[in-house]
Amino acid sequence: MKIRVGVIFGGRSVEHEVSVISALQAMQSLDSSRYEATAIYLTKDNDLYVGENVGNIEAYKDIPGLIKASQRVVPVKEDSHYLLAEYPHRVFGMKPIELDVMLPVVHGTNVEDGTLMGFLKTWGIPFAGCDVTAAAVGMDKYIMKTVFADNDIPVLPCRRYTTKDYKDTDTMITDIENKIGYPVIIKPVNSGSSVGISVAHDRDGLTGSLDTAFTFANVVLAEHAIMELQEINCSVLGDMDEAQASLCEEPYHSDEILSYEDKYMSGGKTSKTGGASKGMASVSRQIPAPIDDDMTKRIQGLAVRAFQCLGCNGVVRFDFMIDRSNGSLYLNEINTIPGSLSFYLWEPTGMPYGRLLDRLIDLAVKRRRDEEKVTFSFETNILNQSSLKGLKGSKGSKA
Repeated sequence: MKIRVGVIFGGRSVEHEVSVISALQAMQSLDSSRYEATAIYLTKDNDLYVGENVGNIEAYKDIPGLIKASQRVVPVKEDSHYLLAEYPHRVFGMKPIELDVMLPVVHGTNVEDGTLMGFLKTWGIPFAGCDVTAAAVGMDKYIMKTVFADNDIPVLPCRRYTTKDYKDTDTMITDIENKIGYPVIIKPVNSGSSVGISVAHDRDGLTGSLDTAFTFANVVLAEHAIMELQEINCSVLGDMDEAQASLCEEPYHSDEILSYEDKYMSGGKTSKTGGASKGMASVSRQIPAPIDDDMTKRIQGLAVRAFQCLGCNGVVRFDFMIDRSNGSLYLNEINTIPGSLSFYLWEPTGMPYGRLLDRLIDLAVKRRRDEEKVTFSFETNILNQSSLKGLKGSKGSKA
């Protein structure tokens, strides 16, 4: 019997479209002899849709038309069965879709940040990838840095600012100049795909960078911008029991930072799947990265340590920075659901995309088995105690 996999993507995020690309890539690579896959589109209004064209990338050129031609559904649990039922219900409507496991392929705030994982966990269905805590910590760059620093994983020092600080821009800018100095990089605390990130070299540039970052988040970070920068990425696959690192890559970019356009609209030629519609697989890159064996092993070791330090599961990508001026290495950030699921970092190791997806689903099932060994509740009769008799809530209580 085939495993029934729901591939969920989209959501209320600035990376909505990137999620669609990554998810439909994954759909194409799932082994049809082993899985029965259902594409589940999460709209920007957080409604779920299924339908004949939901798995067709061309249909997303007209999203309102796609939604109109598709069926809205809601999750239902019936005994130990996980179903997607049509909404609103019709007597002779759609037969519920039964699922065994979910494969979330989402990026950015309101989905990748633990929000969707909490929803799936509440529903009760097994799902691939990081759990709620790892996803939430991984999305918040400030909390992520504090956890890594506490575990002796090198990160750049930073300053954190909120919209309250933004109301007194002059004071905030002065603090950044005194504590960080120029050049400085400003980034939203919880965005991905380089959205809202820019480098400032003077006060006017810093003002513009802050205006941009606060457009995408209520909290931003300021940190020293490394000008002699070499960016190195490394993926990790596994769970708390066992994890392995991929090859390292050096992504190429056209500006001081790897931009959204570099990542998703460059149409890079080095990937086998090339083209602007291939997500992170289209970025121009060099694999393996042009670094020596010692640095490669150091990055791979730190990546596995960071993975298990956060309690990650599935496949993630870590982005590192090397300061060429002095050889210092820093972990920049984690991507808990990386673009294209970083399959391009595993294929050169002999792991094709289909096998990577097999591993993700196997890890989801293993985590469910492990969770079933833990007691999350116990029988109690506390609501039947005599002391509760006559209790009518806050208005009726005399306590």
